[in-house]
Amino acid sequence: MTDVHMAATLAPSLPGGTPLTSDCAVARKLRPKRACGFTLIELMVAITVMSLLAVLSWRGLDGMARAQAQTSLRADQVLTLQAGLAQWKIDLDALSHTPQVNPLDWDGRVLRLTRRTATPGDGLLVVAWTRRADAAEHWVRWQSPVLRTISGWSGAWNRASAWAQGESTEDQSSEVRITPLEDWQIFYYRGNAWTNPMSSAGGQMSATPGPSAAQSISQAVIPDGIRLMLTLPVTQAVSGRLTVDWVNPTLSGDKS
Repeated sequence: MTDVHMAATLAPSLPGGTPLTSDCAVARKLRPKRACGFTLIELMVAITVMSLLAVLSWRGLDGMARAQAQTSLRADQVLTLQAGLAQWKIDLDALSHTPQVNPLDWDGRVLRLTRRTATPGDGLLVVAWTRRADAAEHWVRWQSPVLRTISGWSGAWNRASAWAQGESTEDQSSEVRITPLEDWQIFYYRGNAWTNPMSSAGGQMSATPGPSAAQSISQAVIPDGIRLMLTLPVTQAVSGRLTVDWVNPTLSGDKS
């Protein structure tokens, strides 16, 4: 058998019996194969879609974070206002009936009051409420140390007035700011009607009244009720006109 015949016999065949020559085998090896994976355009489209999804997700998370922060701020504002109003009621409920001191005074700017401490017999406190009319107007409260003498009370009473007028920077450092406030008004319930506290009805007593008529004057100064009207700015969780009525706990009879 010749060499040519042997090469033809050993050479592989194509489907259908066609022998595959050595030239065909070489051409098959050199034929480029189809590349696997994504094309450049497909990658660019995928990256663009993922970028859009990332932006939308970030906006959603940012909106949720802002909403949560706003809700928390509003809740804090409501709780602070509630705490301030609760303290207002506590101060009025603890008004002192001691004959030698003035229990309550309103001069159109500041409400000063003399109240008992939380511990009976421990002494007295002078408390003042006013609207601080500065760059950030607030409803504020000031309280004196515990007082055990008439002279100490008289000094604290005058300090409360100076504090309300902004004359005492030392006392301003110890004040408590309750809530932003645009305006406020106070009315007394006397003679079965709400009246201006500065009217002649049930007038004011002196800082150190004489002992003879002190008891009757002290009882007359404390009205049957006090109406507090706050005008809160729109930036607060609770805004607009807010009215709070206090009824004297020592009041007897049916008042409306």
